Amino acid sequence: MAPTSDVLTADRILEATEEVLRRHGPAKATVVDVARALGVSHGSVYRHFRTKTALREAVAQRWLDRTHQGLAGIVADGDLAPAERLRTWFRALFETKRRRSVDDPELFATFGVLAEENSAIVDRHVADLTGQLTEIVRAGVSGGGFRPSLDPEATAAALLDATSRFHAPYHAREWQRPGTGERLETLLDLLVAGLRAS
Repeated sequence: MAPTSDVLTADRILEATEEVLRRHGPAKATVVDVARALGVSHGSVYRHFRTKTALREAVAQRWLDRTHQGLAGIVADGDLAPAERLRTWFRALFETKRRRSVDDPELFATFGVLAEENSAIVDRHVADLTGQLTEIVRAGVSGGGFRPSLDPEATAAALLDATSRFHAPYHAREWQRPGTGERLETLLDLLVAGLRAS
């Protein structure tokens, strides 16, 4: 238990909340549990996060930020042709989500609960992913590798929709099945072929 003399910060609360979620899961974890882990009153936690939902969303956002920090680097990798950048990005997204669903199941479940609730954090997450894909598609169009008629933003949204089986939380149980990675590669072959300039 953390000493109460330490300054209570949002980061300390989020760290404690992650541990409470890992111990109890999203259905049973309470703000009182978090406060107890920190050695403070639950009112002290509410001074930083007005509601339990706000606290859960902040934890999920922090988890997503850590989970997807490598994706932006792939988008910016000018050494990769856009088609290969697209493939690499989707592989990384799939592998990261698959690994997190096994290595950190409680926090992954928390994100799944938020997704089911249509939380604003999920909308921001999807917008971030779509924005990254839009940059890759735009680079492919401007470089001549992808069809010039493509609308980069609409195409990015369609790509994310088409691949949802490999990154949407409600498909997590399928990710450990044999052949899932091969199915992703087959889908990526089809998608890239459809994007290429003739």
